[in-house]
Formats: sequence, structure tokens, C-alpha cells
Amino acid sequence: MSERKVLNKYYPPDFDPSKIPKLKLPKDRQYVVRLMAPFNMRCKTCGEYIYKGKKFNARKETVQNEVYLGLPIFRFYIKCTRCLAEITFKTDPENTDYTMEHGATRNFQAEKLLEEEEKRVQKEREDEELNNPMKVLENRTKDSKLEMEVLENLQELKDLNQRQAHVDFEAMLRQHRLSEEERLKQEQEEDERETAALVEEARKRRLLEDSDSEEDAAPAPPQPAVLPNPSPNPNPTAILDEGPKAKRKMESWERSVGTLGSKPQLSGLVVVKKTGLDRSTPQGQPAPTPGNVKNGKAADPAPRTPGSSSLSQLGAYSDSEDSSSSSN
Repeated sequence: MSERKVLNKYYPPDFDPSKIPKLKLPKDRQYVVRLMAPFNMRCKTCGEYIYKGKKFNARKETVQNEVYLGLPIFRFYIKCTRCLAEITFKTDPENTDYTMEHGATRNFQAEKLLEEEEKRVQKEREDEELNNPMKVLENRTKDSKLEMEVLENLQELKDLNQRQAHVDFEAMLRQHRLSEEERLKQEQEEDERETAALVEEARKRRLLEDSDSEEDAAPAPPQPAVLPNPSPNPNPTAILDEGPKAKRKMESWERSVGTLGSKPQLSGLVVVKKTGLDRSTPQGQPAPTPGNVKNGKAADPAPRTPGSSSLSQLGAYSDSEDSSSSSN
């Protein structure tokens, strides 16, 4: 079975490479390559920021008549992501970096500028020392003095570290912990005092409100005493005027039984039994009946016939008088 990807090519015996025509391409030809922005830049046309690492499909070409130690310099063309303005930059093999050429400005060049300044100062110093031996001596004296200052500062730092090495960190932590506990205890005491003050203030306010309410309240009028209901009186004639219902009962009683006569023939044969209510009643005042007590107040007593009672007049009816008169 033959291989899918062949590594060896077949050359016929009559193969002559000089007969192969050469492709003539222009020296400033361009290639499309995929690259990332080498630094942060800002478009001059629209002000769009293009951060380092943004990917672009760029056109690449070789810069003509610019070579550094035999190394060619390349130029790249990209477009702004917002306004599609063309931006160009090229390689800088001398500083192992890229240089902005057209269409944008490079941002955050502080480090690069600092390095360039240091290189420039160093180069000027070397040029001065090359033609002036006194300048060399002066620079060496400055360097030695600076080195001594650096050593003194370093020795001070070492001494400070040695002094701090003898510090008891456990004691420091213990002291910090005690101070923290004291602070918490003090805060708790302050909270308790504030709570007690609020409770005392609320109690005083409640006492003041209670005293004000007692002063404003008027004394209630005395309630009249309600007499107890006496035992029911069997006297059917002791009926007060309690409305139309009582009147109807009295009329029906008179029609069926008749009125009580006023003749005292049998009054001496009946003795009235005194009850507890009659004993408690003062002399000269009749005992109250259930009908006489109305709305908690004793009503006016009914008039009684002197020398006779209701029980003594049971036998004396108006009907009996009528019947005796008719028989006579």
C-alpha cells in the first residue's frame, strides 16, 4: 500500500533544473499575513484605542534601501477597527522593537523613553572620558562616594533588622490581645449604661403619663343601691299601673271574680303573718311588693284601708253582696 504523503519525489533521468523557468517577482511585492498589534496605539483619525495583542490581517512588504547589519526591515499595513484608516509601522532590529510610522500614535512609552535616556547619558559619559582623563577621575570619585552611601544605608537597614530580631512577638501579640479585650469590655459597659439610661427615661415618662391621666380622670358618681327582690306577694290586688298589660289583667280579674268588698265583717278572724321584710320596714311604712320595685327604686306604696287587710277581705266580694241583697 502506497503512502498518502510521499517524502521522496521522482526525478526522471533526463531532468535538468536549469531548464526550469524562473518566476520574476517585484522586489516591493506585498504578502498578506496574520499578526497582532505589537504595542498600544491610538488612531489619529477617529481616536480609537487599539490595545496590544489585537489581531489583524496585515499586508507585509520589505522596506527598500533600509538594512541593519544585513537584516532587512519590514513594513506592515493595518486598518483601524472603527474608521478603517490605514496605519503603518515597521520593525526596529537595532532596539528589538517596532516603530510607529503613520496613522496612529504609540501609547505608554515611558519605559522606552527612560531606557533611551539612560543610554544617551551613558554614551555622553563615555565620550567625555575618552578625551578628558580628569573627567574620568571625577566620575570615579562620584561613583565611590555613591557606593559608600549605599553601603551605609544598607548597614543601617541591617542594624534595624537586628534590633527588630530581638523583639518578642509573642508578648506583642499578647499585649494586643489584652488591649482588644479591654476595648471590647469598655464598649460593652458603655452599651449597658446607655440601655439603663433609656430604660430609666422610659419609666419616668410612663410615670408622668400615669399621673397626668389620674389627675384628668373625674371621680365617678356613686351608683344607687339596688334593693333585693322580696318574696312574691300572694295578694292579687296589689297591682300597679305597669302599662296596658297590667290594666287588662285587672279588668279580667274583676269580671271573673269581682271586686273586693270594703265590709270588715270577717276582718277580725284573719291574722296577717309578718315576713322579714315587714320586720325590717320601719313603723308606719308598708313593705314593698315585687310590683312596687321598679328600676332599682321603690315605688309609692299602694293605699291600704285602715283596719283591714287584703287577706281579711277575701270573703267579702261585691258578688256576694249582690247575691245577699237579691235574696233579701
